Amino acid sequence: MTRSLDLGCGLKPKNPFNADELYGVDIRESNETVKVADLAVDPIPFQANFFDYCTAFDFLEHIPRVIYAPQRKFCFVDLMSEIYRVLKPGGKFLSFTPAFPAPEAWQDPTHVNIITVKTFPKYFDTKECLAKMYGFKGGFIVEKQYLHTNKIHLITELKKPEIMISTEGS
Repeated sequence: MTRSLDLGCGLKPKNPFNADELYGVDIRESNETVKVADLAVDPIPFQANFFDYCTAFDFLEHIPRVIYAPQRKFCFVDLMSEIYRVLKPGGKFLSFTPAFPAPEAWQDPTHVNIITVKTFPKYFDTKECLAKMYGFKGGFIVEKQYLHTNKIHLITELKKPEIMISTEGS
């Protein structure tokens, strides 16, 4: 039995991996399978190693990179740590987000996190994992990344390694 989590899903989570069980998290909606949380500041409200898949469609661009509340918090990095935490070893994360240089990445005033083709490989992939300097607790493998045919959205698929990557002392 496989489980998938869709972040920022509204009332109807998406299921591109055809998982057997489907869950969601949204800031304003809830039902029996969708939990309410503000993922800019709250942890993902599920236990560790629970999901085979996690998705975010037109969502990551709404997560601030940094806030002061009152201490500095790296919201995007913390969310990526949370995604890593809730995925099982071997689990996959699929991101679909408007990306630089498309004007759509910038025109919506609620877009506060602009993603580029280098964001995931340089900051969250085990090869460089530069996000560790900001507290990232994990290390993904970028399995796929390409620009959608609409030339607006960057599609990225990350995998949590089968063997857990330790970040203790990093």
